[in-house]
Amino acid sequence: MKRPDKRILLSYPHMSGDEIEYVRDAFASNWIAPLGPHVDAFEKETAEFAGVRSALALSSGSAAIHLALILLGVGAGDTVFCSALTFIASAAPAVYQNAVPVFIDSDEDTWNMSPRALRRAFKAAEAKGVMPKCVIVAELYGQPPKLDEITEICEEYGVPVLEDAAEAVGAEYRGKKCGSFGSIGVYSYNGNKIITSSGGGMLLSDNEEYTARARFLATQARDAAPWYEHTEIGYNYRMSNILAALGRAQMLHLEERVARRRAVFERYREELSCVPGLSFMPEYEKCRATRWLTAVLISPQTGKSFMDVLRYMDRQNVECRPVWKPLHRQPVFKGCGYFADGEKSVSDSLFERGLCLPSASAMTDEEQEWVIRSIKECLS
Repeated sequence: MKRPDKRILLSYPHMSGDEIEYVRDAFASNWIAPLGPHVDAFEKETAEFAGVRSALALSSGSAAIHLALILLGVGAGDTVFCSALTFIASAAPAVYQNAVPVFIDSDEDTWNMSPRALRRAFKAAEAKGVMPKCVIVAELYGQPPKLDEITEICEEYGVPVLEDAAEAVGAEYRGKKCGSFGSIGVYSYNGNKIITSSGGGMLLSDNEEYTARARFLATQARDAAPWYEHTEIGYNYRMSNILAALGRAQMLHLEERVARRRAVFERYREELSCVPGLSFMPEYEKCRATRWLTAVLISPQTGKSFMDVLRYMDRQNVECRPVWKPLHRQPVFKGCGYFADGEKSVSDSLFERGLCLPSASAMTDEEQEWVIRSIKECLS
């Protein structure tokens, strides 16, 4: 096969054609500013999809997490337990609130928050007499953690769960949609996600008072008055009607996109399982992952590190990416607490061996074949 002239990207938007009709409607009605009928409909449809009572369309998943922390009463000096192996946007909003993140290791079954490490963190907090205000549970690469065990532990200590389902729109745990667990859930529609509104996010909750409060804060906390009256500081966090139109059109094809990403993963697994020293992110028995990104581990027995493979694939015009660098190893979080799953840190081990392969639902079979051949050549 000839080296592709066009770079094969990790994850990029997949348009169906419906988007242009929805956006055209937004333009025709002159609803191109924030808010509008598509925003209202997007919220209603997403709440119905997730099986929750209410949803709020926002400018990003990060904005949704920030507002969620405010709703849960997180403030200066408070502690927030966070998944260690995830993108920084999962934990950074805690710092916006001048709270202190404490990071929880992954387990090997899901690569997500370890219930054992979480319980260890709670016991330490209990000994100090200072409980966390909430637990932010991220769902890595489209797979939920052991949500039944995690929610049970949090309920035992009376601490709410904030479910960061930014990477897991369309995933399920025990037949229930991700984003519907805990007190508040969060979706992301960033450009690299399984469906996208270009940018944007959603806050989901069965507590309609939470959603109403978040709506107020997200629209600059404007009080009910004939003039612009403000007794609180708010934020400019609402989604525009145009982006909501994109999101609604994308939601029509979510199940197709999930099926395609899972098919991309299965082809990788079938073609690359024979490669010595290469293994795949497992799928936990109680969940249906979206396989937003296909993640693999490169064993030392291959004689190559993930950086060797990354550089080789780059020369083949293929974009790969290391798995998330654990947040407790990020310089900005130096000094923050960390609780490992056992004697060894699982998230550190995954980072030192992990790599994400191109997984776009719009990727062609020929493009995937080039990725497969390149991986085989690199590790042969």
